[in-house]
Order: sequence, then C-alpha cells, then structure tokens
Amino acid sequence: MTQFKEEVPPSNDGCSDISLTLLSLPPSRSGDGNQVMKVLAGKLFDPVTLEFRSSQIITVSKDSGLILEVETFKTKDLESIRLGTTDVIDLTHLTVFPGFVDAHVHMFLHSYGETSWDDQVTKESLVERTIRATVHAKKTLMAGFTTVRDLGTEGAEDADISLRKCLSGRDALIPGPRYFCANRAIVATGSYGPKSVIHMNKEGVEGITGAEVADGVDSCIAAVRRQIGAGADWIKIYAEYRFRSRMSLASPRTGVLSIRTFNNDELMAMIDTAHTYGVKVAAHASQISFRNLQLLGADSIEHGPQRQGKQLTDAQLREEMEAFAMHTRTKWVPTLSVLYKVAEFADWKDPHSNAVWEEAKRMFKAALDVGMENIACGGDTGAFSHGENALEMKLMVRLGADWRKVLRWGTLGGWECIRPMGWKELDQESGLGVSLGDNDVKFGKIEKGWAADLIALEGDIEKDFEATLDRVMFVMKMGNVNKINGKALV
Repeated sequence: MTQFKEEVPPSNDGCSDISLTLLSLPPSRSGDGNQVMKVLAGKLFDPVTLEFRSSQIITVSKDSGLILEVETFKTKDLESIRLGTTDVIDLTHLTVFPGFVDAHVHMFLHSYGETSWDDQVTKESLVERTIRATVHAKKTLMAGFTTVRDLGTEGAEDADISLRKCLSGRDALIPGPRYFCANRAIVATGSYGPKSVIHMNKEGVEGITGAEVADGVDSCIAAVRRQIGAGADWIKIYAEYRFRSRMSLASPRTGVLSIRTFNNDELMAMIDTAHTYGVKVAAHASQISFRNLQLLGADSIEHGPQRQGKQLTDAQLREEMEAFAMHTRTKWVPTLSVLYKVAEFADWKDPHSNAVWEEAKRMFKAALDVGMENIACGGDTGAFSHGENALEMKLMVRLGADWRKVLRWGTLGGWECIRPMGWKELDQESGLGVSLGDNDVKFGKIEKGWAADLIALEGDIEKDFEATLDRVMFVMKMGNVNKINGKALV
C-alpha cells in the first residue's frame, strides 16, 4: 500500500505546484476488514446546507468504493494523520466537492463547431464514433464529472450499452464517468433526421436513423420494451421536434417550428410501460408541453424554449414555471449550454439561434424568479466539446442564479434527477446477495454510504466561480484516484 502525501511549495504563477510523494506503508483496514484510504479536505462543500465545512477527513473503502465516514479533524492532529498507517491523500490546500453530474450528454457526438450532426451521423463509421466516445469519456472525467446521463446514441445504434460496460466496475476497461444511457431515443415517423434529399418518404439515410421510429400505442410500447430489453437505464422521447423541417427553403418559420410529435395515448403508453419496468423517462419538449408531460408522469424534461411560433408572455411564462416548480417530481434540465453554443457557432449572426437563446434566458430567469429548485445541470454536451461540461453551471450563474444553488444542481440535483426508480430499497447488498454496481449506488453528496466520487478544485469559488470550476486538480470515482496534482493517472 502507499501513502499519498502532497507537499505544496510556492510556484511562480501563483498557483499551487503540488508534488506527490509515495511512502510504502502496510495496508490499513477498518473494523469490518475493509481496506481504506483517508482524504483530507481543507474545505468540503455540502450540497444540502449549501455551506463549506472546514478540516474534514473522508474515510473511503477501497473494496466497495463507498464512503465509510466523514469527520472533522483538528489542526494539531494533522501530522499524525499524515504519518499514520493508512493511505492518506492530502487535499488540505484545496476545496473538495462531490463529483459533478452532467444530466444530458451525447457521448457519441462531437462539437457541431467541428462537424455538423448530419455529417457525423451519415459519414462517420460506428467504429470511429465509438473510439471518439472513449476519448470523450476520459475528457469528461478529467473535467470533474463523475456521472453522466447519455440521452441517445444519435445513430450509433446500441453502442452506449457496450460503452457502459467498459466504463463500469472497480477495474473499468477505460476511464470515464458513471454512465447512465437511454439507447436510441424514440421519435415519430417523419419527425427526426437524418433526412434523405433523394428519397423524401424514407426514414434515415442508407439505413441510418438518428433514433427509433414508433407510431401508435402498440408500436410505442414495443419500442420501449425493446430498448429496456437491450439494457437502457432511461427512455428518451422526442415529445416535440422540428417536424416540418423540409419546409425550411420555402418557409423558414415553419421549418424551425417545434411541433408535438406523439398524441397523449402514445405518450402515456410509453411512460407507463417504462415505469412498469422500473425505468424513468426523459422528454425533449418546450414550455408549451410542460404541464401535459408532468401530468403524464415524465421524470425529466429537457430544453424548454419554444422555437418560433407564438411565444408566451412574461406573465404566462412565469405561470408555467411556477407550476413546474410545484411539480417537484419532474426535473427540468434547461440545457442552456447547447443553445448558447449553437448561436456562438453561427457567430451570433443566425436570427433563429439568437432568438432561441434569448428565449432560453427568459425562461431560466423566470424559473429563478419563482424560486424553482427541481433543476439539474445538463448541457446537451456533445453538440459542443466534451470536457466543457461546466459551461452549464457557468451560464446559470451568469444569468443570476446563486452559485451555491448551482453547485447543488450540479451534484446532488444530478442524483435526484438520474437516480433509478426504487433507489430507497437499495442497500450495500441487494436482497439477492449481489454487490451493488456503479449505477446502483448513491452519488452527489459526501456522506457515509454514498459513492466515493470526489473532486478537488483550486481557487476561491466564491470570488471567481468560472475560473475555479476549470481548475480541477483531483478526481476520484468510486474510490479510484483518476487525477491528482492536475494530472491524469489513467
């Protein structure tokens, strides 16, 4: 066993230049026989109280990857702790947080600023897209995001199920975050891409479809069953989309209009079927569908801005967000980042992209005005570069959100959104005597019995929120150290 002891000499650039010393020591075990390590935190963020706790020592099981204890240490005891017969990681010069959570990613996409969605889906092979996904997974983890929810492979078939296997377990094949996935997503006939310019009435291009097509109650039920049977953690439904996009050349306004894709019977059939099998449902939608989707039982709603068409007045929008705020069972993932980045990719010259971003800002500010708390951070990462996942939190603060609440939405809020149905029944051992896997454990809070997903940031987050988010010096996922001294160990 080794002891991690970090010495912090001054550096020329004013930042900590942390060196890591490894000392050979005998293994340390807890009372129940667990091999343990101890993490010393100078400050620790609590997403429940929104406060920082000083001088905390976190005991982590190296066997289960769970937190065994969180206690306060006294300065006078620090040296004896450092020299104790246990693995010690000294982060007393940093601020420790639960690992960040991105509740809306597409691991099999890369930035639209590099390559359009259509070209990625139709011109990049499944092998290339999968290799890219493994690179994206590591970038995500190194940015401090220890859990993500992937809401659709976007033409990469069932590759997310296999990627999850490669990312899971104490000895994962590749480095990356805890990975929840929604497989192919479900769309109505004619609504989604890619769309052939030759065969107008065919779904997809050369057999490639961006999602699974389903129509009618029976077909919708079958699609949900098929995806759950394939191994999906979540079901993703495109409840609205730019259905009449082929009108764009003759009627740009019609081409970008967000239109409802499924009727209530179809939506209810998909949501109820998923819930029957213990699987939650995410819906792509705008504000005009919020209440209906909540009543039907959708577990999260993605995006929100109405694409052109009749906009809600400020009073109407406030009323909608007030109703949403009261319906706490359904989480809202605003995806501000993708709306901001798409406008940026167009160099802010595209009137439509600008209009959608302005509406997104108006919506989010209305949510803040009514005190909405059932929010999770998810940027639709993939449409812009993986590793920039923290942009969502930065934009929220820029638009007026309390930075402490944003940190909560990006940690514990992610758990509240992504956690599986029946999570309360989960314990350290299931009733079948099977140890819990990556997607069974609780995450998003530093507390006994929760996943040892820890990150440490350098800087003063209160004074310089954005710069501090980018200075991820340490990453631990399920008790495995993946990054220290700002350098990847994997």
